[in-house]
Amino acid sequence: MDLTDLAPGQCARILDMNRLTRQVRRKLMVMGLLPHSEVQFLRAAPLGDPLQIQCQGICLSIQKSLARQIEVERV
Repeated sequence: MDLTDLAPGQCARILDMNRLTRQVRRKLMVMGLLPHSEVQFLRAAPLGDPLQIQCQGICLSIQKSLARQIEVERV
């Protein structure tokens, strides 16, 4: 399952980010999106893109195309 499969308010643990390019993965990791960390899907923009998530107390907006490349499991 990927990050876009979550419903608003659901939590998940990041399993794999290897489908992202190295540069994008690095930027997300610097912002706190780390493998095995817990994220909460907050909401999607009215047109569906971007998505707002919370990880380690930090709110991030992420493009739907990038969220599809982040594999998660529900907690």
